[in-house]
Amino acid sequence: VQLQACGGGLVQAGGSLRLSCAGSGGTFSDYAMGWFRRAPGKEREFVTAINWHGGRTKYADSVEGRFTISRDNAKNTVYLQMNNLKPEDTAVYYCAASLRGYNDYLTQTSWYNYWGQGTLVTVSS
Repeated sequence: VQLQACGGGLVQAGGSLRLSCAGSGGTFSDYAMGWFRRAPGKEREFVTAINWHGGRTKYADSVEGRFTISRDNAKNTVYLQMNNLKPEDTAVYYCAASLRGYNDYLTQTSWYNYWGQGTLVTVSS
Protein backbone atom coordinates (compact mmCIF):
# COMPACT_ATOMS: atom_id res chain seq x y z
CA VAL A 1 0.00 0.00 0.00
CA GLN A 2 1.17 3.55 -0.70
CA LEU A 3 0.64 6.19 1.96
CA GLN A 4 0.42 9.94 1.43
CA ALA A 5 0.42 12.21 4.46
CA CYS A 6 -0.59 15.84 4.41
CA GLY A 7 -1.88 18.61 6.63
CA GLY A 8 1.29 19.82 8.28
CA GLY A 9 2.16 23.46 8.65
CA LEU A 10 3.10 26.28 10.98
CA VAL A 11 0.89 26.91 14.00
CA GLN A 12 1.22 28.86 17.22
CA ALA A 13 1.40 27.12 20.56
CA GLY A 14 -2.08 26.23 21.75
CA GLY A 15 -3.35 25.86 18.21
CA SER A 16 -4.63 22.85 16.31
CA LEU A 17 -3.88 20.93 13.15
CA ARG A 18 -5.35 17.87 11.53
CA LEU A 19 -3.11 15.53 9.60
CA SER A 20 -4.45 13.10 7.04
CA CYS A 21 -2.90 9.99 5.58
CA ALA A 22 -4.47 8.48 2.49
CA GLY A 23 -3.75 4.92 1.45
CA SER A 24 -3.88 3.43 -2.02
CA GLY A 25 -3.02 0.18 -3.70
CA GLY A 26 -4.25 -2.13 -1.00
CA THR A 27 -7.18 -3.00 1.23
CA PHE A 28 -6.92 -0.21 3.76
CA SER A 29 -9.03 -1.96 6.39
CA ASP A 30 -6.50 -4.81 6.51
CA TYR A 31 -4.00 -2.53 8.24
CA ALA A 32 -3.51 -1.24 11.70
CA MET A 33 -2.30 2.35 11.32
CA GLY A 34 0.11 4.44 13.29
CA TRP A 35 1.60 7.90 13.46
CA PHE A 36 5.20 8.53 14.40
CA ARG A 37 7.25 11.70 14.51
CA ARG A 38 10.88 12.71 14.30
CA ALA A 39 11.94 15.95 15.94
CA PRO A 40 15.18 17.67 14.89
CA GLY A 41 18.15 15.74 16.25
CA LYS A 42 16.03 12.97 17.74
CA GLU A 43 14.99 9.44 16.91
CA ARG A 44 11.65 8.65 15.34
CA GLU A 45 9.12 8.11 18.12
CA PHE A 46 5.69 6.60 18.45
CA VAL A 47 2.74 8.99 18.67
CA THR A 48 -0.43 6.94 18.30
CA ALA A 49 -1.97 3.87 16.65
CA ILE A 50 -5.40 2.54 15.76
CA ASN A 51 -6.66 -0.91 14.93
CA TRP A 52 -8.30 -1.87 11.66
CA HIS A 53 -11.84 -0.76 12.51
CA GLY A 54 -11.01 2.12 14.82
CA GLY A 55 -12.26 0.55 18.00
CA ARG A 56 -8.88 0.45 19.74
CA THR A 57 -6.31 3.19 20.04
CA LYS A 58 -3.03 3.76 21.80
CA TYR A 59 -1.23 7.03 22.57
CA ALA A 60 2.15 8.12 23.74
CA ASP A 61 2.01 9.73 27.17
CA SER A 62 3.26 13.00 25.70
CA VAL A 63 0.19 13.43 23.49
CA GLU A 64 -2.52 11.66 25.52
CA GLY A 65 -5.52 13.94 25.90
CA ARG A 66 -4.37 16.35 23.19
CA PHE A 67 -4.16 14.19 20.07
CA THR A 68 -6.85 11.95 18.60
CA ILE A 69 -6.39 9.31 15.94
CA SER A 70 -9.30 8.17 13.81
CA ARG A 71 -9.87 6.44 10.51
CA ASP A 72 -12.41 6.27 7.72
CA ASN A 73 -11.96 3.02 5.85
CA ALA A 74 -14.47 4.06 3.20
CA LYS A 75 -12.08 6.91 2.33
CA ASN A 76 -8.90 4.90 2.92
CA THR A 77 -7.74 7.62 5.28
CA VAL A 78 -6.43 7.89 8.81
CA TYR A 79 -6.45 11.21 10.66
CA LEU A 80 -4.51 12.77 13.47
CA GLN A 81 -6.28 15.63 15.20
CA MET A 82 -3.74 17.62 17.21
CA ASN A 83 -5.00 20.13 19.76
CA ASN A 84 -3.23 22.34 22.26
CA LEU A 85 -0.02 22.02 20.31
CA LYS A 86 3.26 22.72 22.06
CA PRO A 87 6.65 23.73 20.64
CA GLU A 88 7.96 20.27 21.58
CA ASP A 89 5.45 18.78 19.12
CA THR A 90 7.51 20.25 16.29
CA ALA A 91 8.56 17.33 14.08
CA VAL A 92 8.08 15.56 10.82
CA TYR A 93 5.05 13.32 11.23
CA TYR A 94 4.86 9.98 9.46
CA CYS A 95 1.95 7.63 9.01
CA ALA A 96 2.55 3.91 8.81
CA ALA A 97 0.58 0.75 8.07
CA SER A 98 0.97 -2.65 9.66
CA LEU A 99 -0.37 -6.02 8.51
CA ARG A 100 0.86 -7.62 11.71
CA GLY A 101 -2.17 -6.77 13.79
CA TYR A 102 -2.85 -4.54 16.75
CA ASN A 103 -0.86 -5.14 19.92
CA ASP A 104 1.76 -3.53 22.12
CA TYR A 105 4.37 -3.86 19.37
CA LEU A 106 2.60 -1.07 17.48
CA THR A 107 4.79 1.40 19.34
CA GLN A 108 7.83 0.06 17.46
CA THR A 109 8.80 1.20 13.96
CA SER A 110 9.76 -2.35 12.99
CA TRP A 111 6.14 -3.49 13.36
CA TYR A 112 5.08 -1.50 10.32
CA ASN A 113 5.22 -2.63 6.72
CA TYR A 114 4.67 0.65 4.91
CA TRP A 115 5.46 4.30 5.57
CA GLY A 116 4.31 7.62 4.19
CA GLN A 117 6.70 10.38 3.23
CA GLY A 118 6.15 12.61 6.25
CA THR A 119 4.62 16.03 6.77
CA LEU A 120 6.26 18.82 8.76
CA VAL A 121 4.55 20.34 11.77
CA THR A 122 6.12 23.44 13.28
CA VAL A 123 4.76 24.90 16.50
CA SER A 124 5.95 28.37 17.41
CA SER A 125 6.05 29.65 20.97
